[in-house]
Amino acid sequence: MFIFFTILLLIGGGLTYYFWSRIQARAALLATPLSAHQRDIIDRQVPIIQRLPSPLRQHLDGKVNLFLDQVDFYGCDGLEVTEEMELSIAAQACLLVINSDLWYDNLTTILIYPNAFKSKQRRQSGFVVSEKEIVRTGESWDRGPVILSWAHSRQGALNDSDGQNVVLHEFAHQIDDLSGGTNGVPILSEGQSFAEWEKVFLSAYDAHVQAVETGRHTVIDPYGATGHEEFFAVSVEVFFERPRALQHEVPEVYDQLSKLFRLNPVEWT
Repeated sequence: MFIFFTILLLIGGGLTYYFWSRIQARAALLATPLSAHQRDIIDRQVPIIQRLPSPLRQHLDGKVNLFLDQVDFYGCDGLEVTEEMELSIAAQACLLVINSDLWYDNLTTILIYPNAFKSKQRRQSGFVVSEKEIVRTGESWDRGPVILSWAHSRQGALNDSDGQNVVLHEFAHQIDDLSGGTNGVPILSEGQSFAEWEKVFLSAYDAHVQAVETGRHTVIDPYGATGHEEFFAVSVEVFFERPRALQHEVPEVYDQLSKLFRLNPVEWT
């Protein structure tokens, strides 16, 4: 019996030390600033970062450190992954979680293709299952990985005012998936109401679908009309890259996203 309790104590002590060391390592990464070289790369590759207020920029450094420590990058079709690619993607992904408690807990792998890539899309209607090959610039799988075209990721970051950014889009899906499914309803911030979120986004989605079907221009990409999860993802793209336009056209959506991410991009210079 003594040996049994001794073993339990050793196991318990080992687990306690393991989790304590992980917490300490995470805190150290979050407190460590990026080097001047890394910051310079991010400023050049992701110009939207230069708009951030100083306190948020400091938060970004730690989140990028944590992201790079957690995630492995793999090049596909002969692509050699560079430091610029890793820092660009990490900075864009961390922009979504820069000021919140949300984190990509399940993500460990990012696959990068040189350009757009082919992906198989599977659909089921009753007992009939169909499969077709489509060309994509990005994909987000449940619990990872995230798959990206570097050409489109790079261009989406460099043009930070057109409301189209494949990295923000795919990582919005990752945020969405943290709630247990990609359905356009992420884990909400403290004080946010699910009923209010549902009311705002369902109403905005229905209006968006009607606008797309009648050929009217919208600040949110027409692709958002394909489903609630896509409407959320394209809205996130516009929230960061064209915040004033989103606030003007769909103020309720802007307000909900501002509460979710605890950010107010219209104030960034």
